[in-house]
Amino acid sequence: MTGVEDPLVVHTSGDRGIVLSRLFEAPAQLVFGAFTQPDLLVRWYGARGWRLAECDIDLRVEGRWRFVSLGPEGARMVQAGVYRHVEPTRRLVYTELFDDQSYPGETLVSHEFSEVAGRTTVTTTLLYATAGGRDTVLRYPMARGAGQSFTRLAELLRATATTGGEQQ
Repeated sequence: MTGVEDPLVVHTSGDRGIVLSRLFEAPAQLVFGAFTQPDLLVRWYGARGWRLAECDIDLRVEGRWRFVSLGPEGARMVQAGVYRHVEPTRRLVYTELFDDQSYPGETLVSHEFSEVAGRTTVTTTLLYATAGGRDTVLRYPMARGAGQSFTRLAELLRATATTGGEQQ
């Protein structure tokens, strides 16, 4: 292991998609767990200055999830959705809708976990309901926030891996 993760790579796909990709120095089992276990999500999810205050997950097809994040100056962000596909250590697909959403329709979020030699690449595809919705999101500091969040995830995975999978 090199100890250095690749930075977040972001590109568009078609007229409605955004694809994010990052390599983590951890096996897929740990990475998938970090995306699906509330006790781990609250330790990494969110851009700098934000924290996940509520994290409800019913991890099964048609199960619901809901996150409440708190940010600077009392900012509050609520997002929720329904799981469409759950394949532990390989794939997670769900819908996403924000309470105060600034673009139309639900987003379909797909995470692919690809492990090679104990290192896992997470490829996240965001498919927006409209091209305008995707373009609205691209004007936000989404890539910066996702990058900061994934840096926190890399730190958590590093700490988890060094303790043999035990949570600190």
